[in-house]
Amino acid sequence: MLDAQTLAAALPKWCAGVHHAAPELNELDGRLGDADLGATLDKCATLVEQALPEMAGAPLDAMLRRCAQACAKASGSSFGTLLTVALMTAAKRCAGTDALDRPALAALLGEIGDTLAARGGASLGDKTVLDSLHAVRQALAEAPDGMPLRPVACDAARAALDSFRDRPNRIGRARMFADKTIGMDDPGMVALLRMAESL
Repeated sequence: MLDAQTLAAALPKWCAGVHHAAPELNELDGRLGDADLGATLDKCATLVEQALPEMAGAPLDAMLRRCAQACAKASGSSFGTLLTVALMTAAKRCAGTDALDRPALAALLGEIGDTLAARGGASLGDKTVLDSLHAVRQALAEAPDGMPLRPVACDAARAALDSFRDRPNRIGRARMFADKTIGMDDPGMVALLRMAESL
């Protein structure tokens, strides 16, 4: 179950994991983009950390909304914007809801994926974070009740990276490198894996 208490315990771990992954993400992004993905997410994590005291005792939707607001202040980068949109979509979906069980969490990830696709213009198969998000959603939807979800999500995100590594990026700045991206991991897909691992 994802509830306010679980999220409150997870957010500091998420922030620490993002801080740790920032150099790796900058290096990966430098091969295909502006080399600022790690810096963007690092700033998002810092601002979320600063907002944590305000979230004490808040309901699930309010916590997610506050995280979205923190990330919105971090950067105007495309990934920062998508993270903000994802968190705001989750906040809206959780309004009036105390907790999400596994099927509801999988459905939420599907809704977030659809929203991000509409916002960013990417499609499944373009070798972006959407492909990892879709893989995690499917894995959570199919997981047996009672199974710990973190390893399920991490395994799915790793499998997505393995599946797409030898394909070209088809959208964003990376698409300009075309076949040169074959054999390279998409930085956004790696970012999602590192976030899942941090939990």
